[in-house]
Amino acid sequence: MKKLLLISSLFSSIFFSSAFSEIKIGILFGFTGPIENLTPIMAESAELAFQEASESELLLDGEKIVSIKADTTCNNPDAASEAAKKIFNDNVAAIVGAICLEETKMILSKSNFSDKIAIISPAASFPSLKDLQRKNFFYRIGTSDNRGGQILADITKDKKIKKIAIIHANDDYGKNLIKVYKPAIEKKGIMITTILDHENEKNDYSSEVATLASAGGDAVAILGSYEKGGKEIIQASLDSGAFDRFILSDRMINQSLLDTFGNNLKKSSGYISGSTGKGANYFHKVAKSGGIDSSAPYVGESYDAAALIVLAIQAGGSADRKTIAKNIMKVSNSPGIKIFPGELKKGLDLLAKGKEIDYEGATRVNFTNDGEAIGSFLELKFKGKKFITKQR
Repeated sequence: MKKLLLISSLFSSIFFSSAFSEIKIGILFGFTGPIENLTPIMAESAELAFQEASESELLLDGEKIVSIKADTTCNNPDAASEAAKKIFNDNVAAIVGAICLEETKMILSKSNFSDKIAIISPAASFPSLKDLQRKNFFYRIGTSDNRGGQILADITKDKKIKKIAIIHANDDYGKNLIKVYKPAIEKKGIMITTILDHENEKNDYSSEVATLASAGGDAVAILGSYEKGGKEIIQASLDSGAFDRFILSDRMINQSLLDTFGNNLKKSSGYISGSTGKGANYFHKVAKSGGIDSSAPYVGESYDAAALIVLAIQAGGSADRKTIAKNIMKVSNSPGIKIFPGELKKGLDLLAKGKEIDYEGATRVNFTNDGEAIGSFLELKFKGKKFITKQR
């Protein structure tokens, strides 16, 4: 009987130790829908940071991170609402996400938990979200499109383009970007031959390309998403001979673009959020060891979002939701010892000893008081099936 009680006690000890040694973190992305080609690798990158922290055995009392994924579909607010409720009710301590505008707006304005849990988005770049932010509860590592539009105008000028045709998606992303890009390039003395909007996910954009071609220009700027019409616009431009030079916004950039068009893009340029600094080099090594392409869009930002949550847990000495939210700024900005990707164990150890850290990460993480990323950008040129990057 005593032996049975001992075995039962041991089993219970193991069970409860296992149960209480896990911290759940939500990953709230559009795993289906218009950006489904981007999100799986972003989630894998976030999980690299979780794995790194778990394997350090220094997080709180040796606790492990478990990710809980939910699919927002990106373009269906009802689905996003259900996904958000699912992981919130699953007792996640914080959330990496969301990405698309409508889902993020829904979470910030209509959910009843946006001021109860820290949400760090790797890529929600819409300027209009600033009005919905809850201080200390919503952070954006992806930089606002207001800055993106200015960067794209700088690139256009640097490429000595005198006349340009512009086509933008007839959605919030395209509308926000054109509001910044148009006056920025006009201020630089570049002539706009025409501005055209387009509906997403049509099968044929030949009429739109014909309109752009008739207006003329040294290049065409495409302010849209690759999987939602951008690919077809490039293809129609090349097939018709209308344009062979493109200025591309960040949502046009992914590996599929290179795989499909390769050397046809040799005269073209674009941009994404990112950095070529020390942190980027550290992240390249971490990503490579995890089998992840470090040049893919928003993978560095996803790692950084996850890393900040882990470090905020340690800084507050708790996986309590509000404690995490209050400590994100503490670990992300100066003063403190710089921490880079692959150095989470070092960061956790310093925090446990009461030291201050400044998580620089893969993307030069630095927030304003409102949780906005100050941001850095990479200009892209294309060489075969590779990106050539330059810090902007």
